[in-house]
Amino acid sequence: MTALNASQVKALMRWYVDAGVDETVSETPTNWFEVTRKLAEARAAAKAETTPPSKSPAPRKFSRAPAKPADIGLPMGAEEAIKDARGLAASASTVAKLGEAIVGFGGCPLKKTATNTCFIDGNPDAKILLIGEGPGAEEDRQGKPFVGPSGVLLDKMLASIDLNRERVLISNTVFWRPPGNRTPTTSEAAMCMPFVERLIELVTPDVLIVLGGAAAKVLLNEAQGIGRLRGRWFDYGSETREKPIPAMALFHPAYLLRSPAQKKEAWGDLLMLRERLET
Repeated sequence: MTALNASQVKALMRWYVDAGVDETVSETPTNWFEVTRKLAEARAAAKAETTPPSKSPAPRKFSRAPAKPADIGLPMGAEEAIKDARGLAASASTVAKLGEAIVGFGGCPLKKTATNTCFIDGNPDAKILLIGEGPGAEEDRQGKPFVGPSGVLLDKMLASIDLNRERVLISNTVFWRPPGNRTPTTSEAAMCMPFVERLIELVTPDVLIVLGGAAAKVLLNEAQGIGRLRGRWFDYGSETREKPIPAMALFHPAYLLRSPAQKKEAWGDLLMLRERLET
């Protein structure tokens, strides 16, 4: 292989930065395909242990007990960061204090490259909670979730069923923008998950809406794509709740902007949501 000269190396590094690769997070490469496979297998095993057999399909209550970090290939230091996040989240008695805990949390590497922390937007007292994937460029600039083009579409989607940001609370599975708007890694989502779970506990929503495939896989314990998860109701359960929360997955507004043909399916899902809210 021909050695690269200085200008070629500089051009290559610029290409990596433009693609979102702007930080080395481990001394050894990580096979994220293998990590995702092991995580899906661990969740499937946990679901098989906690879900009784049934002859007909029905909403399921998912165990929120995650696989051990060593079993899903988390990078060095991630296990300690998750432990710290759990402690900070558990000590937060209100949504406002949870936000302060997230701002003070330094365990997630996404925080190093982000401009602002994006925690919530909307009404903290609302009983409809929407959780997406992660902040984009405009969200990172303003420090609020869903304020860019996808946020504009989300507002229109909510308005179509007589909802607005005064009647819902909006958050994400990670609170800092992934470089290049890439999908959050398994470890990044795991570091933020204690805060997400605590937010759900504090809000105690009547309905949980999960926006996009990445968020659905994390919160619904499912390995299927969003195309198979949408249009159905699930039961979101946790170790601290006596009763599960009705949950459904919607296409992410950013996906609908790229694939407008799917808006028909999204409209059907919104009608399902409106029907549930009216009962």
